Amino acid sequence: MSETTPPAAGPEPAPIHNAEAKAVGLLVLLVALVLGAVMYLMYARGAFEPTQRLVLTADDSEGVAVGMDVTFAGFPIGRVQRIELAQDGKARILVDVPSKDAHWLRSTSIFTLEKSLVGGAKLRAFTGIPADPPLPPDAERALLVGDMAAEIPRLLQTAKDLLNNLAALTAEESALGSSLRNVQGVTEKLNGPAGALGVLAGEDQKARELLRNANSLVVKADSLVGNADKRVFGDKGLANDTQAAVQQLNALLADARNSLKKLDAVLVEAQAVGANTREATEDLSTLRAEVDANLRKVEQMINELNRKWPFKRSEPEIKLP
Repeated sequence: MSETTPPAAGPEPAPIHNAEAKAVGLLVLLVALVLGAVMYLMYARGAFEPTQRLVLTADDSEGVAVGMDVTFAGFPIGRVQRIELAQDGKARILVDVPSKDAHWLRSTSIFTLEKSLVGGAKLRAFTGIPADPPLPPDAERALLVGDMAAEIPRLLQTAKDLLNNLAALTAEESALGSSLRNVQGVTEKLNGPAGALGVLAGEDQKARELLRNANSLVVKADSLVGNADKRVFGDKGLANDTQAAVQQLNALLADARNSLKKLDAVLVEAQAVGANTREATEDLSTLRAEVDANLRKVEQMINELNRKWPFKRSEPEIKLP
């Protein structure tokens, strides 16, 4: 048997210079990257941002967890940092609000914890008057809790009471049942022979008496209407007498119209006479003026004669008509 020779070994790798130093450097770089990522995450989460502390008090902290956001108008403005139990047995919820978002919170702001049937609880802040003073640091406010699950028993009890009342209302001996029976009885009487009179009278005998009385009243009314028709529209009725009186009145009016026509003629003649009289009066005025002028001339002439006549001393006397 021939001996086999071992295969020739390959060339040995070159030794790495400063391998330990490079490994340490790689570890340091890895640690630096991890620390940088952690610092970036903390910065992104607002760990290095100045904050303002807010304390919310509630009867219990059910539904609240550390890291829960406090929202305002749907935007997160704070985060729950710690939950502790106070000396009076109430839960104290410590919330950090960034300083840049603290101006949304005012001294009159309201904080609520809403617990819905589906999903987790929500911390919300509401500010009604933005012009109010800002919320001071380390302010303590009561947390209003609204739990939909806690309202379910009350709603069930209310629904149960409503069903009980409805059952009592629709029972056989209830007031509604009695009213419906009375309405049914009234409807039957209205549909009966007596009609509405039967409903008013109550008993059938009284209803029949009322019907008889009503029929007699109708007969009397018919007779009265017939007599009135005869008295008014008969041969010697009021309508004929009225028509004759109207005819006589028309005749009297015709005579009065003729008399007025004659009076108009007389007035026309009187106007003519008045016009003639006015003309004569104007002529008399002119004649009177002429007579007065002549008399004045005669008087002047007499005065002139008296002045020239030497033996005449008495004053002339002339009487005017």
